[in-house]
Amino acid sequence: MLTTLKNAFKIKDIRKKLLFTFAMLVVIRLGSQLPVPGVDRNYFANWFAAQTGDAFNFFDAFTGGSFLNMSLFALNITPYITSSIIMQLLTIAIPKLEEMQKDGEDGRKKITAITRYVTVALALVESTAMAVGFGRSGLLQEFNALNVITVIVALTAGSAFLMWIGERITEHGVGNGISIVLTLNILSRVPHDLTTLYEQFIKGKAIAVGALAAVIIIAIIVGMTVLVIILNDATRKIPVQYAKKVQGRKMVGGQTSSIPLKVNTAGVIPVIFASSIMQFPVVICALIGYEGTGIWAHILRGLNSSYWCRPSEPIYSIGLVVYILLVVFFAYFYTSITFNPLEVANNMKKQGGFIPGIRPGKPTSDYLTKILNYIIFIGAVGLTIVCVIPFFFNGVFNASVSFGGTSLIIIVSVTLETIKQIESQMLVRNYKGFLND
Repeated sequence: MLTTLKNAFKIKDIRKKLLFTFAMLVVIRLGSQLPVPGVDRNYFANWFAAQTGDAFNFFDAFTGGSFLNMSLFALNITPYITSSIIMQLLTIAIPKLEEMQKDGEDGRKKITAITRYVTVALALVESTAMAVGFGRSGLLQEFNALNVITVIVALTAGSAFLMWIGERITEHGVGNGISIVLTLNILSRVPHDLTTLYEQFIKGKAIAVGALAAVIIIAIIVGMTVLVIILNDATRKIPVQYAKKVQGRKMVGGQTSSIPLKVNTAGVIPVIFASSIMQFPVVICALIGYEGTGIWAHILRGLNSSYWCRPSEPIYSIGLVVYILLVVFFAYFYTSITFNPLEVANNMKKQGGFIPGIRPGKPTSDYLTKILNYIIFIGAVGLTIVCVIPFFFNGVFNASVSFGGTSLIIIVSVTLETIKQIESQMLVRNYKGFLND
């Protein structure tokens, strides 16, 4: 990775893109420290500290601490991520959107424009809920219409501005802009989490105990990182043979290709969906100040990841079992709406392609579905392992950090993808240089 960046800085065009990306990231971090006018930040910090749940820690990690600081970027790009997921699901449900997606570059531009509008609408709804809900409890220095409107406008504008920066990084920087912004937010919380681990398990301990704790922490982080890299790159290649055809006086075709099926086909989406569903009731109850009574109090604790894997309260780990089942379900669900074996089989048949030993058409579709079901399960198990390890240590050893499996998956995936994009840009430039010569 360091060699790639070193070589990239030697190329003027790519160096400009890297510097532009870095400048945009600096702007983001500066904006994360600017407070929203009229907000009492001490109130919000105290309210946040009083929360026993892990849901807001998860949200704060995605916003790079902007939520805790109640800065202009408190909503960050979470409305954009939500709107992108909504649009992906609607593309399957609404035929007109599906046609747009298949309509080449023009169709994708229209879907992108709709996604922007949905992002602004979601940001407006979320900022209104925060301004009114928290404002009544003391978030605003003075709860009046002017301050409420100011907070709504500031938070909505901040989210829209971050979306614009992400698109500029994609267009003028190294690409993958929104993902890079999200990764920067998560990375900004890592030093704080590492400091927490140091103070909790190493500082003040005997040298042997502290050294052992440090080795275990490093081994866990390295092991999880390696597992994520394997999940991200692992593919099952299905061989495809194309029949020979006669065109004019020439015999064409006969090539051998392959269909690469990623083991982790759905990426981090199943984890985000499962976490969102589990945390949604917890967040709503925290906002309205409802702690639950009787059976409802136990249900809320079961949904709260901070209660999972506690040896003193094993009953609440049932919520972890539900979480794992949701991850597996969404791994299959999301793959089913993004990869259509029947469509792939029909396209292969039209192009004269076939899988050796499998008849074209429906048998090919059934074969792809069978293979896909196997590898999706493997990918879901891998995702589950990466996500459950932090829950286990948080519950058993009370290692309360915001840096978890979801964050690690995003960091590793985006870093690898960005490095690949930089390498491809360097390769394209070398080809252009060769052709010019």
